[in-house]
Amino acid sequence: MTQTILPRVATGDPAAVEECLRHYGGLVWSLARRFCADHAEAEDAVQEIFIAIWRNAGRFDAGRGSEATYITMIARRRLIDRYRRRSRDLDTTPLEDELVDSSSSQHVEQAEIREEAARAREQMQRLRPEERRVLELSIDHGLSQSEIAEVTEMPLGTVKTHARRGLIRLRELLGADVRAAKGGGA
Repeated sequence: MTQTILPRVATGDPAAVEECLRHYGGLVWSLARRFCADHAEAEDAVQEIFIAIWRNAGRFDAGRGSEATYITMIARRRLIDRYRRRSRDLDTTPLEDELVDSSSSQHVEQAEIREEAARAREQMQRLRPEERRVLELSIDHGLSQSEIAEVTEMPLGTVKTHARRGLIRLRELLGADVRAAKGGGA
């Protein structure tokens, strides 16, 4: 698409609003479904996101990135805000249930997962920038490879190659990290 939609949305063009919904609705919907607990909440989130997009359309600067990236950024911020609000809601789990569910083995397992995730995050910094970006968009933002291609404006095949090579390299780096920790060297 050669002509940008957001500057036209900012001027109040009703056709641009419809075009924006048509063109970016799938992207916003897929992000909302990944972040939201159920279908109804995702619908509410999509509506909230598009209102934010329309309110902020005038701030879009094509020199700083693509429309898809800008829209993804707005959607992600709104979805994180919704998640944080939902997390602050009171937990109504009875104390007895909480005590039964929280065994020491679960805590140890969760700590190991957090430690492993931190190691992976650290090793990701050693990947090529394009491989790291593709993996971060997938892991942190939950984007599919097709959505990553749209956001980054890379061909889908290139996105798939970066993802595959990045994962292979990350596996190698983590394996070397484990061997070094056991005293086997890199």
